[in-house]
Amino acid sequence: MATDNLFNDHNKDEFPPAHTAEHLLNRVMVNMFGCERSFNAHIERKKSKMSFHLVQKPSRHDEKAIENEMQRLIDADLPVTYEVVSLSDLPEGVSASRLPEDVSETVRLVRIGDFDVCPCIGKHVRSTSQIGRFEMLGTNWDEHEHSFRVRFKVVQ
Repeated sequence: MATDNLFNDHNKDEFPPAHTAEHLLNRVMVNMFGCERSFNAHIERKKSKMSFHLVQKPSRHDEKAIENEMQRLIDADLPVTYEVVSLSDLPEGVSASRLPEDVSETVRLVRIGDFDVCPCIGKHVRSTSQIGRFEMLGTNWDEHEHSFRVRFKVVQ
């Protein structure tokens, strides 16, 4: 007996390679800097930007390490898979804090290999090698807000 899962409405039409890169960059930043996932993201086909709250400004060496790690993960051809779970059965480390107030009882988790998992109903590539090449276009640091913005694009 098949059951249809009911999810919240989704009003975005993501560019799957850039959207999947967003997931990777979130986890890279969490792993490298111990920060939360981005607090502001604007993901587009031509150019994207994501902002993170950090303790201190990353060095140029750190920026290059971010770019290198992103490309390593893309080249690793990690599978992108989905799992539907009950909101009450979210795996350890997966937060519901950014889900809408009226979130459905069932949640779709997106897994990128063993590297990242988070709730998402957007469009993604089937594996990371389909993202293409990750190019960091630049960064900005706001000392007052301790905010680090990464501007990037994916080239296919």
